[in-house]
Amino acid sequence: MCGLFASVGLPVTPERIDMVAHRGPDGRGWQEYGSPAGSVALGHRRLAIIDVSDAGLQPMADASGRYHLVFNGEIYNYIELRDELRARGEIFVSESDSEVLLRCYMLWGADCLPRLRGMFAFLIWDDRDKVLFAARDRYGVKPLYLTALPGGVAFASEIKQLLDLPGGVRRVNLARAHDFLSGGMSDHTADTLFQGIRQLRGGECCTVPARGPGASEPRIVRWHAVAMSALGDIDERVAAERFRDLLADSVRLHLRADVPVGSCLSGGLDSSSIVCLLAAMLPPDAPGLHTVSACYAEKVVDEKPFMDMVVAKTGAQAHFIFPRAEDVFARASDITWHQDEPFGSTSIFAQWCVFEAARAAGVKVMLDGQGADELLAGYHSFFPIYLAELARSARLLTLGRTIAARREMHGQGYGGQLLRLAFSLAPDRIKGLARRTHRGHVQHGWLSSQALAELERQPTALETAAASLGLEPPRDIASLCLVMAHASNLPMLLHWEDRNSMAHGIEARVPPLADFSLALRNRHKLVGADTKRVLRRAMADILPREVSERRDKLGFATPEAVWMRGPLRGLVEDGVERTLRVLPGLLDPAGTRRFAADMLDGRAPVDFTLWRIVSLGLWAERFHVSQG
Repeated sequence: MCGLFASVGLPVTPERIDMVAHRGPDGRGWQEYGSPAGSVALGHRRLAIIDVSDAGLQPMADASGRYHLVFNGEIYNYIELRDELRARGEIFVSESDSEVLLRCYMLWGADCLPRLRGMFAFLIWDDRDKVLFAARDRYGVKPLYLTALPGGVAFASEIKQLLDLPGGVRRVNLARAHDFLSGGMSDHTADTLFQGIRQLRGGECCTVPARGPGASEPRIVRWHAVAMSALGDIDERVAAERFRDLLADSVRLHLRADVPVGSCLSGGLDSSSIVCLLAAMLPPDAPGLHTVSACYAEKVVDEKPFMDMVVAKTGAQAHFIFPRAEDVFARASDITWHQDEPFGSTSIFAQWCVFEAARAAGVKVMLDGQGADELLAGYHSFFPIYLAELARSARLLTLGRTIAARREMHGQGYGGQLLRLAFSLAPDRIKGLARRTHRGHVQHGWLSSQALAELERQPTALETAAASLGLEPPRDIASLCLVMAHASNLPMLLHWEDRNSMAHGIEARVPPLADFSLALRNRHKLVGADTKRVLRRAMADILPREVSERRDKLGFATPEAVWMRGPLRGLVEDGVERTLRVLPGLLDPAGTRRFAADMLDGRAPVDFTLWRIVSLGLWAERFHVSQG
């Protein structure tokens, strides 16, 4: 995609945009303007995807010189919008979607946002009225951060561009660090792990008046409502047909580009669906469809047999890579620098390798199936809340059948399912007590340091995510999908994908069906032990049968446990010590060491928590973040 920077009232130089040259290797722009609040700067690094001529360079101004745009993203319906504007008498001088976006804002102001179908973050400086306007797409596919300092305000595509501005600090946000360590959650509130730097969230826009001395506080409003919605009572067949039509239309729009387009292929339902649809849509004279996949020798996480089925069906030009354990720590610091914040598992390293291979193959746009699990209840973690819903509504026969089906199809024992069901049905007070007991006794109290002790009594990361958007804690499938899509899992996954793709000068596109998927009834998502039911039925005649009928869920996994207990053990132990050293007092040292040893010695299963501890220290070291 592209890289952006804007500031009002702050002394800045073009290095602020050059820090993210990787986001836009095809063009660079920097311009400064005057205002009563002080200097205003706009910076842009361009990744040319649509209209690759110089007509798409930015900052882009209208003919009058009043409006100046820097834009990161794609407006997929730009052709339809341009036709509408031409019918109103507008004349265009380029073929770019950036010019269409600028004209839309000139005509409709912030009311243009609901008309835009795409992924975007953009800033527009109104040089006549001396106002900076910023906006981000509905679900936050493209990033935009801001910081308000005593001397002014600044916006950027990546956090690193906002560090060391006058009045800024490099301190850890303890509440967000606790959420990351305890719940694996980031990007679930407006805050980042850096104190004083926040994100403009998906579906928000912002104005910064600069009409007087000193920039005014940013005025942030939500332009896209986060609310529960539901379709009429349509049956499964109709829902599947509509889903397939909408997905095909979305993939068709996402093909709009003047450069080669490829796709990530994991072998799961989501990416396989996109690849099969892509293959059917490409014109006969188009270059071959490139797919890139990560594979492993460890069969427990390897999905290559399913990838091979999709490649055989579509005739795609497949690129298979084999991420190596010895490269994890060799690249971890650089990946952390690109990510700006700690990341949740070594799967982010594998994703980095996929985009690295895509760049080597000459592919500049990659489609991916990100978000389907959050929107369509694809994770097995949806089952406890679903079973609790069945129990509360006294649908006991369905409850029993679902528990039995999960045992047969997913290998989930009766005892474990009933225990999780009991926990889901327990009062909130009992749940809170159980969580604190678990952390204190099973996990050796590694989070019970003086720095984090008070935060142990706070709501869980998921509850915090819901509350940050004014939502109640999830109680059923629909409300959990809503929170995951807007406030927890999906924003975090989109963050990781954006940084990994941009590090290699690649635009990652995520064909969205978010609004329709969120409006589907629960019975279109989970049926018995079936997840993502509507997608399975919609793609039954398009996917290889073995893929559409898959019931296992790997989630783009790496053999993390094998790596950590084997070739990476020493480096993991060193990583734990690094975190204790660079953030002294944040964690209980003895408890953290016992916790790590239990996992590495096989007394406890390896989970993502161990990598998060290591990743936090890598981040603090790379960005020189202090705890105080």
